[in-house]
Amino acid sequence: MMTMAHMDYAALDRPEVLHLLFHPRPEWRSTATTTPARDELITVDTDVVIGARFHMTAPTAANILFFHGNGEIVADYDDLGPVYNRMGVNFLAVDYRGYGRSTGKPTVRHMMQDSHVVFNYVLDWLKSNSYSGPVVVMGRSLGSASALELAASHPSQLDGLIIESGFAYAGPLLQRLGINLSAVGFRESEGFTNLDKIRDFRKPVLIIHAELDHIIPFADAQTLYDHCPAADKILLKIPEAGHNDIFARGLTQYLAAIKAFSGRLGANR
Repeated sequence: MMTMAHMDYAALDRPEVLHLLFHPRPEWRSTATTTPARDELITVDTDVVIGARFHMTAPTAANILFFHGNGEIVADYDDLGPVYNRMGVNFLAVDYRGYGRSTGKPTVRHMMQDSHVVFNYVLDWLKSNSYSGPVVVMGRSLGSASALELAASHPSQLDGLIIESGFAYAGPLLQRLGINLSAVGFRESEGFTNLDKIRDFRKPVLIIHAELDHIIPFADAQTLYDHCPAADKILLKIPEAGHNDIFARGLTQYLAAIKAFSGRLGANR
């Protein structure tokens, strides 16, 4: 199993791939002054910061570090953050380079490298601010790559993993995004290796996926679930939902599963 330290992601960091894989946009307005959420700027490189928004509740609540999809920013979760808080969960959403209030330009190498810096920052921040609950890493869609990178690299520091609309194989996803794999010389072993990473994670896992996802088929979720060795693992299928309407069609089941999962982690500590 290879993690960031052993991969350079050169096959993915090509202009013809990056412009289809990343869709950064700025955040024009901060809600931090009108909500309890706290905005953070995390330094990940010289003159490069990553924007984050922490929606915090009880000090002993579970802490979900969340990596969003490729067309989203943390501000898109301003309404959902307080919902997590009402469920008794701290929700810590982070952007990528070039997204929201972040600086720099997104690349796969930087996304994976930055996830480690962000993770260490979040752990230090939680400790410094006396938040002692379970730590969970969660990734949606493209964010599943960051979440699985951390799960593979820092299993002893995590209490659980949540993958939502995540992918098992990079090649088919890149093809569906319009990338000619032969033209860029891509091989699966040069991709995100999500499947390899989940094979070594034995802490509790929750996988949520839309039944009719046309971008990342439900079969990817099933494959991740089947290859995960965790004794405590759950696969939730959201019926009749697609990649972009999973919240609209299944928010109740989605949140109930996360609430139960997070609560169980806290009870088992």
